[in-house]
Amino acid sequence: MGEVEVDTAYVQAPEHRPKPSVIVAEGIPLIDLSPINYQDEETIPVSIEGLVKEIGSACKEWGFFQVINHKVPLDKRERIEEASRNFFALSLEEKLKVRRDAVNVLGYFEAEHTKNVRDWKEIYDFNVQEPTFIPPSVEPDDDEQNVQFQWDNRWPQNPPEFREACQEYAQEVEKLAYKLMELIALSLGLVPNRFRSFFSHNTSNIRLNHYPPCPNPHLALGLGRHKDTGVLTVLAQDDVGGLEVRRKSDGEWIRVKPIFNSFIINVGDMIQVWSNDSYESVEHRVMVNSEKDRFSIPFFLKPALYTDVKPLEELIDERNPPKYRALNWGKFRTARMRSNFAKSNVENLQIYHFKLSQ
Repeated sequence: MGEVEVDTAYVQAPEHRPKPSVIVAEGIPLIDLSPINYQDEETIPVSIEGLVKEIGSACKEWGFFQVINHKVPLDKRERIEEASRNFFALSLEEKLKVRRDAVNVLGYFEAEHTKNVRDWKEIYDFNVQEPTFIPPSVEPDDDEQNVQFQWDNRWPQNPPEFREACQEYAQEVEKLAYKLMELIALSLGLVPNRFRSFFSHNTSNIRLNHYPPCPNPHLALGLGRHKDTGVLTVLAQDDVGGLEVRRKSDGEWIRVKPIFNSFIINVGDMIQVWSNDSYESVEHRVMVNSEKDRFSIPFFLKPALYTDVKPLEELIDERNPPKYRALNWGKFRTARMRSNFAKSNVENLQIYHFKLSQ
């Protein structure tokens, strides 16, 4: 990652390059989760009602929000952040010992593409459930359909505290994700645990991102524009900042200012399908800069591979017919993962490919 000039593989088309002036977000909702975490029993019903409304309007109007008083212990977060910095500071040779491959997509990777342009970053991925069992084929009529293999996390030997720091943090942030899903369910008029069954064999993962300083930050992106394929993303970003969200009201790119000990939450494609477009997944991207390293840690809540995702029955009727046919999460994810490895001549699979004509 030490090039002085930017290799053309990283250069964004002119219309997708960062703008010289940055619009810092004023409007991204900041939501205080105290009502579900730090209140006495008597005040909860009233406070939760307000909280559910806030979550609903944030999902509808932005697709993004930030949370504070979320109950994820700060020391667990600081520990994984330190482990991440120590891992990325290792020699490339050491990091390549846990490099991912086409069979097992977990581990270290330094050549990811988004929208067919290489990202200015290196990453490390691990799954929250260990091991994760994978169906062998994306073809429905495949003879080997009953055979399974598994993805195992590729834990590096160094730094020595790395694995434990990752696992402890994963437990805490997963709890937060499930609480948020209950609030989202309530905001859609559903029972709180409506989504829980989709995650008993989840494929949720955590990614450690390192965006090194870039000599030409006006040409490259740390992460190109994209929408998250999963259900919900819970992002810890450091104080350097660089995340930009496409504002739904006018399509402008808005910089999300880091707030100490907060998490940035965004709705993924699967919530868009389940909610029948009530809540839309939003495009976002990451800027790089020429002076500072940036680190971030997203947790991606994802369903079991066998989940068929389609608009929920409670949310559709004659006036609001389903807008999507069912899509199988395992097949959708596999198709999307392939495009992250290398350039392709076709656009990768998107949820709009599953839209029903109205």
